[in-house]
Amino acid sequence: MSDTLMIGVSGVRGLVGTDLTPEVVARWAAAFGTWAKTGPGARGPGARRGSRVVLGRDARTSGPMFARAATAGLMSVGCEVIDVGLVATPTVQLAVEHHRAAGGIVLTASHNPIEWNALKFVGRDGIFLDGEAGTRVRTLAGDGRIGRAGYDALGSVASDPDAIERHLDAVLALRGLDVRAIRRRRFRVALDTVRGAGGAVMPALLERLGCRVTAINLETDGLFPRPPEPVPENLKALGALVRRKKAEVGIAVDPDVDRLAIVDEQGRAIGEDYTLAFAVRAVLGRRLEGWQVGSGRRGPSNRPTVQRFVVCNLSTSLVVEDAAREYGASVVRAPVGEAHVARKIIELKAPIGGEGNGGVMYPALHVGRDAPVAAALVLALLAREGKTVSELVAAAPRYAIVKAKLERGTRNGERGMDDVYAALRARFPEAKADTQDGLRLAWPVRWLHVRPSGTEPIIRLIAEAPTGAEAERLIDEGRRLCAAS
Repeated sequence: MSDTLMIGVSGVRGLVGTDLTPEVVARWAAAFGTWAKTGPGARGPGARRGSRVVLGRDARTSGPMFARAATAGLMSVGCEVIDVGLVATPTVQLAVEHHRAAGGIVLTASHNPIEWNALKFVGRDGIFLDGEAGTRVRTLAGDGRIGRAGYDALGSVASDPDAIERHLDAVLALRGLDVRAIRRRRFRVALDTVRGAGGAVMPALLERLGCRVTAINLETDGLFPRPPEPVPENLKALGALVRRKKAEVGIAVDPDVDRLAIVDEQGRAIGEDYTLAFAVRAVLGRRLEGWQVGSGRRGPSNRPTVQRFVVCNLSTSLVVEDAAREYGASVVRAPVGEAHVARKIIELKAPIGGEGNGGVMYPALHVGRDAPVAAALVLALLAREGKTVSELVAAAPRYAIVKAKLERGTRNGERGMDDVYAALRARFPEAKADTQDGLRLAWPVRWLHVRPSGTEPIIRLIAEAPTGAEAERLIDEGRRLCAAS
């Protein structure tokens, strides 16, 4: 096993052919299968639940090879593999719940460059592993104590060709989603799926919502024509398509379709954080279950005020706080990572949450990032408000968010990062400090978050302020103190 794999509690990723090989994938799949068969609840309700594992992949060129390796690993420990094929990550999560499986494996490196791939582990609740479960899988993969099945106890493989269709049906059936209003608008939508798994689901969803779709990069061959992360600097071609086709909105997804970014009607990428902010407005702005919009309480019955929460991670923009406040809700922040946000959503019974990278989590369907859900909610907001994307952006306070990366050298190990955090707190003693995940320093209208990445060997620095110059100054100070520690 390679010593340079990026290993986290919810999965493992690496460079194809260097860190990540079929042998490595098979071992990790066998470890996950062993955990799935023996973990808490493995013998709970549902036929053969303890041995059933859903397997899906994105469009990366290494996907078919690694799917075979993962299948072999799972079968070798007696698991029943349900192969959903080339699908979005949230489709796998929903399939785990649908099949009452013990868990799922998604072969995807998400937004990482083309040379990467990964295994992401989903628990029986459809949420990525965290904490004790992830540590157990890691231990099994590392110590080699995996009991292999004999000839008479090997696992089996079955295909599930209907997973995408079930996902689409579930989105269109969401409570409170006014599909008729969206269809009446006949939105002109420009779409970029970066030749990832989005080509298998996004055009069909938009067409079923009555949209007139013009698309680029729909092929599902994994040959990304640009850096795959849907950040503004990578969406120039989509912006040009919006202008050329006079589209009302541009939509981009990442390779595994759990993140969505928006381009306005003028071809300008507005930033991924607005995806969650728009989704918050779409959900909280409806009159659902007797809520009075903006009041945070029920109507004429004079029942006591009920606090509503929106959950996001520590690196999410203040535009989400503004959107929540508009409808009487409070924002609660969790560590970066989908599983952390999901658990907090469940704990607080929050109606909406997600991450500022374009990941919307709407528990009315499931507690996972879901770009098809995000697209439906964004279109619902546009249909309800009757405004353009740029008008919705202009109606709220604007901030500048700046993101930077530093190579994580030997000086920035665990002890080194502690020194960085201490230096930052000493430099900004007046800031409110949050240490759930690295260090986040916050002031009323600006913040700085410094943390080691869980998916790349780097340190991430993210800052937000009313102006780009203010955000850059925070980044520069963070960079300086990282280098000095």
